[in-house]
Amino acid sequence: MEARTIEQIEKEIAETKAELKDVHGSETEVYARIVGYYRAVKHWNKGKRDEFDQRKMFTLEASKEYDITAADEPCACSAPSKMTKAEEQPVMNTQAVSFEMYTRKTCPNCPPVKAFMANVEIAGRNIDVDTEEGLAEAASKGVFAAPTVIFYNDAGVETARCHNVEELEAVFNKVAVTA
Repeated sequence: MEARTIEQIEKEIAETKAELKDVHGSETEVYARIVGYYRAVKHWNKGKRDEFDQRKMFTLEASKEYDITAADEPCACSAPSKMTKAEEQPVMNTQAVSFEMYTRKTCPNCPPVKAFMANVEIAGRNIDVDTEEGLAEAASKGVFAAPTVIFYNDAGVETARCHNVEELEAVFNKVAVTA
């Protein structure tokens, strides 16, 4: 293989850039499930199309937005511990974190979440979405399901959002490990 000169390499780069400017793709038809069957998105009515446009694709990078440990200062949460008294527990400042818990009286999934949060030493409040005020507040925060627990850091920035006990345990276990 013979060595190329810088002029030859620059010429090849220029030719490749010129070719790339003339590349034209074809329109991609997107299919998605709507009311039980798949159909091309471009054929949906306006309401379904708007709903589709508001959907968010889950990505790992986007999920870090709700990482409770992502705050500038170390997280100040505490969770019910399964450790014995003899084991050492991390010391955390629970006054720097707060939560809002959105629940309903008739929700079958709310009691376990309420019980879990009752054992946590974090300042917070329960918002009943069965009331007009609670529903309005839930809508303003983008809460679409009950139960939902939103955690805030000391600056009032949302750091985590959980919908069941498993998600709460994952958040608190992560905090305990990183604290």
